[in-house]
Amino acid sequence: MPRKGENIYKRKDGRWEGRYIKDRTPDGKAIYGYLYARSYRDLKAKMIANKPKATISEKKETVAPEKNIMFGELADMWLNTAKIKIKESTYVKYNNLLNAYILPELKDLHIQDLSYSRIEEFANKLLTCGGKKKTGLSAKTVNDSISLIRTILRYAQNHGIPINSFGNGIAMKCQAKELCVLSLSEQKNLCGYLMENMDSKNLGILICLLTGLRIGEICALRWEDISLSEKSLYVHSTLQRIQDLSDDNPRKTKISISSPKSQCSIRTIPLTDDIVSLIFTVFPNQSGFVLTGDDKCFVEPRSMQNHFKSVCIAASISKVNFHALRHTFATRCIEVGFDVKSLSEILGHANVTITMNRYVHPSMDVKRENMSKLADLFAVNN
Repeated sequence: MPRKGENIYKRKDGRWEGRYIKDRTPDGKAIYGYLYARSYRDLKAKMIANKPKATISEKKETVAPEKNIMFGELADMWLNTAKIKIKESTYVKYNNLLNAYILPELKDLHIQDLSYSRIEEFANKLLTCGGKKKTGLSAKTVNDSISLIRTILRYAQNHGIPINSFGNGIAMKCQAKELCVLSLSEQKNLCGYLMENMDSKNLGILICLLTGLRIGEICALRWEDISLSEKSLYVHSTLQRIQDLSDDNPRKTKISISSPKSQCSIRTIPLTDDIVSLIFTVFPNQSGFVLTGDDKCFVEPRSMQNHFKSVCIAASISKVNFHALRHTFATRCIEVGFDVKSLSEILGHANVTITMNRYVHPSMDVKRENMSKLADLFAVNN
C-alpha cells in the first residue's frame, strides 16, 4: 500500500517504486520519472536526493511575460522555453509551423484580441488559401497549427496572462487515408525476392515486414539491439534528416539519431524463429548499423525508400511506399486473430484506440459470418 501523501508503492516483486516530477511540458503538464529500491527507507533517500534534479529545466525558463503582450512576443518566449524540453526534430517542426503559417498572420495581434472567432477565421484561411501557392493547406497541417496556438496560449495562462479563448472545438475534418497493404500474393513475391537477393538492406525490409518497424527505426537499428538468444529486438532510436536551424541557409539539413516519437515507441519486439535462423546463418557476428554492418556508416530514410522502390519493381509488385510494410504486418496480425493490446505495444502506439481505429476493420466475409449467426433468431421462412 502507498504511504499517505507520497507516490511510493511496494511492488509485487518486493521492490519499492517511487514516482516524482522530473520535468514539465511547455504547457505545464508533469513528466514523471521513476526510482526503485529494495526498502522504503532507501527509496525515500533516493527521492529526496533526486528532487533538485526535477527542477533544473524549470530554472532555465524565461522570465514570465508581461500581461500586455503581442502573440509574436509570446510565441518567441514559449519557443525558447520549449527548446530545452523537447526533441530537436519537434522543435524544428514547431519553429517551421510558427514562421511559415502562424506568425505572418498573428504576430502583431494583441493576445487579448485572439478570440474564438479570430482563431476560427485563421484556421479557415489556412485551409482555403494557406501555403506558398495560396491553394490551401492539408487539414492535418491546419489542426497542428491550431494545436500549437493552444499550447502557446496555455503557456500564457500559466504565467498569469488572461486569455480570451483557446479555440476549443475548432478542428478541420481529416479525410481518412486508405491503408496501403500488400496482398498475400504480393507479400509472397516480395519475401521470395528478398530471400533470393539477401543483403543488409533487404534484411532490413524483411525485418520491417515481420515486425512493423518504421523506416526511421530500421535505419537507426544496430546489431547490438538484436538478441538472438532472447529472439527479440530492442527499438529505442530513430534516424531522420531534419532542417539545420543553426545554419543561415534554410535548405541546410542534417541527420538526427534520437529517441522515437513517443515513450511508447521504445519497445522490445519478439522475433520469429525463421528470422532468427536467417540472421544466425547469413549474418553471424555483425556489428554497427544493421543496414550497413558499419559502426559509422548508415542508410538514411530517403535512400532506403528509393531502394525499396527498386525492390518492388524487381519483385513485380505494385509501387508502394515503405510504410506499407508496417500496414501489411499489422493487417496480417489482425487477420490471424492477434491480441490487439499486444499488437498495439509491438507497433509502439500510444494506446489501443489508435490500433483499433487504424487496423481493426472486419472484412465482408467476417461480417457475413457474424450476420449468419442471427439466422435462427430472425427466421423469415417457417
